[in-house]
Amino acid sequence: MINYGIIGCGMMGREHIENIKLLPEGRVAAVYDPVPDLAQSAATLAGDAEVCATLDDLILHPGVEAIVIVSPNNLHVEQLRRIRDLRPLPVLCEKPLYTDPGDMAFLEDLKADYPAPIWVAMEYRYMPPIAALVQQAAHATGGISMLTIREHRFPFLPKIGNWNRFNANTGGTLVEKCCHFFDLMRLILQDEPVRVMASAGQALNHRDETYEGRVPDVWDNGYVILDFRGGARAMLELCMFAEGSRYQEEISALGPKGKIECLVPGPGRFWPKALGAAPVPQLVLSPRAPKGPVVSEVPVDPDLLAAGDHNGSTFYQHQRFNAVLHGEGAPEVTLDDGIAAVRIGLAAQESAATGRAVML
Repeated sequence: MINYGIIGCGMMGREHIENIKLLPEGRVAAVYDPVPDLAQSAATLAGDAEVCATLDDLILHPGVEAIVIVSPNNLHVEQLRRIRDLRPLPVLCEKPLYTDPGDMAFLEDLKADYPAPIWVAMEYRYMPPIAALVQQAAHATGGISMLTIREHRFPFLPKIGNWNRFNANTGGTLVEKCCHFFDLMRLILQDEPVRVMASAGQALNHRDETYEGRVPDVWDNGYVILDFRGGARAMLELCMFAEGSRYQEEISALGPKGKIECLVPGPGRFWPKALGAAPVPQLVLSPRAPKGPVVSEVPVDPDLLAAGDHNGSTFYQHQRFNAVLHGEGAPEVTLDDGIAAVRIGLAAQESAATGRAVML
């Protein structure tokens, strides 16, 4: 049994707790959040977890063997630094790994010297329909020339202290939300981008909100185009006022043999009951010859769907991280992966703000 400590007990912290509870060899031993009611609620959800009064208390808790960081984005590096200095335990750190380019020196040192596994939480890799596309894309396409990821979804949800309404806390939408997709592009193409071009902005969402006299500045839509070293092109299309969509994520890869795509619905709890059962994820193969798409459903275990908003992926991620904690293999999503995804997101933010392509 691996005993986990949870830093951050908001919505995503609770999703991590629910999925750790599904592990045969995992339990949450302690939680910490600066909001006492959140911490107590999370401890109750976990079962018999202890509420720690401070971050240091959780890190030093004798029953904690691994830590999951689920705090606001701009706190991740500070908390990683504190864990390194006090008690360098294995860590699963939510995305984005960092938001400030000035933190790169620390992260490079962490890569070189940290004595325990660090896994960056890129849950989207583990959504079953996306995992199926990743596995089959090279063969189905004959080598990918074009890759498109479209996310049409609901606006940012309310968070404690409204931290996710401001770029200073999140790193910007193309970092906060989209680092997942830049990670997927690198994974699917097995390549690195060399140029980023973006157009993005704040069209509708949160413009009539104020918090302590400040109006939110997070973007709600955008396009990002990436040129990859090997010649492939990739594009992200993001719209965060499209909650009426049947599918939330649509990914397509195309090459000389044909196309493969996956269609992923959003959280089932948001699907209107009047419309019947929520959509089932699909994988679609469309060869150039013989023509005619082949559609397969990729259902997800209902217990996993009930444990979070990410199509079962949080469980599969924890299952693999738990295996690493038992000495089976190494982290599949490394610090290098976390750094690269944010680097692309920051370049996209810069490109959209300046109107110029950014070379990587």
